[in-house]
Amino acid sequence: MITNQVLQNTVDGLKNITRKDITVVDREGKIVASSEPDYNPNLQTMIESFVNSPAENQLIQGQQYFKVLDNSIAEYVVVLPGEDEDTYRVGKIVTFHIQSLMMAYKERFDRDNFIKNLLLDNLLLVDIYSRAKKLRIDNDVKRVVYLIETLVDPDMSAMEIVRSIFPDRPRDFVTAIDENSIILVKELEFRDGTAEIEQVAKTIVDTLSSEAMSRVYVAIGSVVKDLKDVSNSFKEARLAQEVGKIFESEKQIVNYERLGIGRLIYQLPQPLCRIFIKEMLQGFSIDDIDEEMFTTVMKFFENDLNVSETSRELYIHRNTLVYRLDKLQKLTKLDLRKFSDAITFKITLMVNKYLQYREKHLF
Repeated sequence: MITNQVLQNTVDGLKNITRKDITVVDREGKIVASSEPDYNPNLQTMIESFVNSPAENQLIQGQQYFKVLDNSIAEYVVVLPGEDEDTYRVGKIVTFHIQSLMMAYKERFDRDNFIKNLLLDNLLLVDIYSRAKKLRIDNDVKRVVYLIETLVDPDMSAMEIVRSIFPDRPRDFVTAIDENSIILVKELEFRDGTAEIEQVAKTIVDTLSSEAMSRVYVAIGSVVKDLKDVSNSFKEARLAQEVGKIFESEKQIVNYERLGIGRLIYQLPQPLCRIFIKEMLQGFSIDDIDEEMFTTVMKFFENDLNVSETSRELYIHRNTLVYRLDKLQKLTKLDLRKFSDAITFKITLMVNKYLQYREKHLF
């Protein structure tokens, strides 16, 4: 349904054009939008009488009333002061405009419902194509799903902010699955690749971060070429969101197609992970590594096992770095200067991180 803010913007815009004061009330006589800030008459009795009458418009006590119908039922009543023909004409125009808005919003609502059911796999295959045809939604085009997670002030609408980013893209769909998660199903151009897809995510992050003043996470599913596969892209975006929180928590954008080894570890059984850690560390615990050692190891990995570059970035002598690596080798029996041992320890750290996340989020 149309929001009161949209109705207020419509009323203000039409007043600027017609120079007539306009008020829109609901079926109970409550004002939902008005060009007169102080307009506050008791309309309940008159509106109730008018709504229950067969007339579509009436002149009552110097004011003209017009029904805005939805399936032959009065959804709103437009009120304009004045008895002349010009006021009547303006009232009919306002009524027609609001009625057209209602139809447009209803169509969007139907499309949103279709996309939501499509994402949740609530439609039979035959229903997908038949309903898409009725709603004028193309089937065989490239699409990708963005899962946007943000905490936005209740007075703001993150969904409307996301919609405003793509005002000229009526074939893109924005819907919400809960109060903190928004889904964008975006239609892609033929030449759009990974760079263009991730640039859209960056635009979303930058816009929401600046306008909503909130930290934003965007997970991207894979590109699909058929409507029936949109739900797969959504599932992949959810997986990317979960995996990203475990292994790449510092990132605000996570792409399913770039999850790498984290995706494999996420799908391993927890008992197998525990056996792997026990086998690799032989009784040593990751928790026994102090912060200084852990920072050293991470920086060493970042610099592709380059001792000189790592010591330079940590502002320590090369021998100090070598001493720390030797100390870790005594504890773990792994020499991180060797590629095979470094890979083993890197995977062990990731598996341990995965287990810690799982234990923390037990339900």
